[in-house]
Amino acid sequence: MGCKVALAGNPNSGKTTAFNGLTGANQYVGNWPGVTVERKEGKWKKDKTILIQDLPGIYSLSPYTPEEVIARDYLLEEQPEVLLNVIDATNLERNLYLTTQLIESGIPTVLCLNMMDIVEKNGKQINLEKLAYSLDTEAIGISAIKKRNLDEAVEKAIQLKNSRKEIHYPQYDKRLETALNEISEVIGFIVPKSQARFYSIKLFERDIHISDKLAISVEQKKEIEEIIQITEKIFGDDSETIVINERYEFIARLIALCAIEKDEITLKLSDKIDRIVTNRWLALPIFALIMWLVYYLSIQTVGVMMTDWVNEELFGAIIPSTVESLLESWQVAGWMQSLILDGIIAGVGAVLGFLPQLAVLFLCLGFLEDCGYMARIAFVMDRIFRKFGLSGKSFIPMLIATGCGVPGIMASRTIENEKDRHMTIMVTTFMPCSAKLPIIALIAGAFFPNSSWVSPSAYFLGIGSIVLSGIALKKTKIFSGDPAPFIMELPAYHMPHVKNVLRYSYDRSKAFAKKAGTIIFVSSIIIWFTSTYTFTLQEADGENSILAGFGRVIAPIFAPLGWGNWRGAVATITGLVAKENVIGTFGILFGNLEEVSENGYEYWGLLQTAFTPVAAYSFLAFNLLCAPCFAAIGAIRRELPDLKWLAGAIGYQCGLAYVVSFIIYQIGHVVFEQGTFGFGTALAGALIVGIIYMLVRKPKYTDQELPILTAIERG
Repeated sequence: MGCKVALAGNPNSGKTTAFNGLTGANQYVGNWPGVTVERKEGKWKKDKTILIQDLPGIYSLSPYTPEEVIARDYLLEEQPEVLLNVIDATNLERNLYLTTQLIESGIPTVLCLNMMDIVEKNGKQINLEKLAYSLDTEAIGISAIKKRNLDEAVEKAIQLKNSRKEIHYPQYDKRLETALNEISEVIGFIVPKSQARFYSIKLFERDIHISDKLAISVEQKKEIEEIIQITEKIFGDDSETIVINERYEFIARLIALCAIEKDEITLKLSDKIDRIVTNRWLALPIFALIMWLVYYLSIQTVGVMMTDWVNEELFGAIIPSTVESLLESWQVAGWMQSLILDGIIAGVGAVLGFLPQLAVLFLCLGFLEDCGYMARIAFVMDRIFRKFGLSGKSFIPMLIATGCGVPGIMASRTIENEKDRHMTIMVTTFMPCSAKLPIIALIAGAFFPNSSWVSPSAYFLGIGSIVLSGIALKKTKIFSGDPAPFIMELPAYHMPHVKNVLRYSYDRSKAFAKKAGTIIFVSSIIIWFTSTYTFTLQEADGENSILAGFGRVIAPIFAPLGWGNWRGAVATITGLVAKENVIGTFGILFGNLEEVSENGYEYWGLLQTAFTPVAAYSFLAFNLLCAPCFAAIGAIRRELPDLKWLAGAIGYQCGLAYVVSFIIYQIGHVVFEQGTFGFGTALAGALIVGIIYMLVRKPKYTDQELPILTAIERG
């Protein structure tokens, strides 16, 4: 009896939560709009022949962003057999606008009013029978988070699909209905009868995409245009506005009929909290304090206590001694023992040693996301980002990128403006992702153990680079223009669901460990081999190894940054494969010491002799800002138009990383390490002046003077 059931609805209405409940999947659920940017598919747990599809959230079937296009094209071209329209019952007016369009698409639709438990808690009532009768469809109240009535909703959908009843569309003003009927007659032989209503409205709105798609003749276009012009004269407004107004008038009558609210108006708890956390003057200090606390807990206190045990006991004594005794009892060859102990365990163990810190960090971030605070940060940052040429929507991909750069880059699809989207993709990976956090923890612990500012400073270094990049890039020809308007519904605050927060932390920690077990495993073997043998395959002492030879060739490039030694150069290059490789590489190159540092990390002592504190921070800054890992580069390639854009993005990231690290070392070496003032210091000063000029100069092009870019220039 197979059947395709699609979940459609506004962003943050609970579609992905419902999808997880129906299929048993573990798709990420976030308490802000725009989390789902691709179509997901799973099988209904009660009947594996029923396919459940989770579509990206959309506000209407007139799409502006790529993920809205994905949902619209799927509904029109692949035609699921039935729709579950997931509606946020606490905001009927906004959600029902899409409902009218879904019904007009000709696909049987079941209304699933989510969050009915919150509606009831707020003392409101929604008459589902009247709602279903008015729209001539099925309606059911659900709670996706509590899995209430989810299976019943699918059962209703299957019944509706099997009933094959004729669809009755929302009725608007008779004059508009007349025009739509006339257009339906014109295109009656081009589209299926069930879709005639939808295409008639789209043609009435002068949707060029639909007009081209239907390949309407010149005569038909003229006839339709005459109908539209006559209707516009009757209403005294343009065609698109007529349809929008009629939809909202219909929705207003529907709500008046079905919804009963309390008479008194009270300020909700969310509103009271927002008066403080989104206050013009308090919002940013509160955000800075919260992020400092998050990093302090995860990197400096709770997380580091568990990391100490993992490094000192688990990977420092228990696992190496156990494995070594086993290998000796099995009489394994010496080179194989060295590979396993000095290569795999030292490399992978050095990365996994930071897993407890990351788990604590993910717990903290999961708590902030699920309670609804992170959505407020996007709103707060819009005021700042807009002054620097970016939309507040650009901050959502950056927040997601704190877990991993790949979904962060993909989340840029929620940005309507093409220029803003491309710029966001270029700068999103400046945010420290989970793979970069071990580097932050390593530098903070080895060189600044008593300074709580180092870890949060890395976070704000990323934000600062994004902000300054936005100012500078917006003044160039290719990115000039006003940023897209920022419109996003702020979800209500609620107590974080323990299951969601734990899943958030578990999924990201698992992904981090999985990468250590695959990419880092292979990389550790390669690094061990090239650091153990010479080009003639003789055993090396490290300094004459293959890896050392390669490192010495590229090390001069990084000498002006303060870390022109071959170990630092090699670690940076291997970090392009996966940022965790930086730690794994150090674990192999510095992991054979007999003495351990005071805090138990075996290679901290030698690391402190290879870098000065300022050079170490310069190394940290470069690895935070330079090109991301190969997986993220692949995501950038998919989202940008062509290879020229990709080369430009990677070139900009690496160039900015080099300049920032150069300035940090050259100025910091003189100020904090009593270095001598020289050519490098003067050049650093000149670069600062150049950056200031790029920030304050007047843009070459204004919106009025901006030439129309060709398809090649736009990519």
